[in-house]
Amino acid sequence: MPRIETAGDLGLLVRAARMRRRMTQEDLAVASGVSRRWVVSLEAGKPRAELGLVLRVLSTLGIPLTADAPEAATPSGSVPTHDVDLDAHLRRLAGSG
Repeated sequence: MPRIETAGDLGLLVRAARMRRRMTQEDLAVASGVSRRWVVSLEAGKPRAELGLVLRVLSTLGIPLTADAPEAATPSGSVPTHDVDLDAHLRRLAGSG
């Protein structure tokens, strides 16, 4: 799984996934409920893309999103013991239009 460290990395991942699915930018935009111009900006690595829309596009492309939190990421210095269901969150976002 590629490591995403920049908006450019994310854009390349989205573009590659879209092309593997033989989708045009317009196809992806319509399926995700965003504009083609927004897809172009995302694929170009523009750093100001709205997170909710990014998550919706990733869901449309079937790209799972996972994150590892370092121990220092919580106030107590410990890793949370509960799991976050990102797939469920993406489904809710996709349905919210």
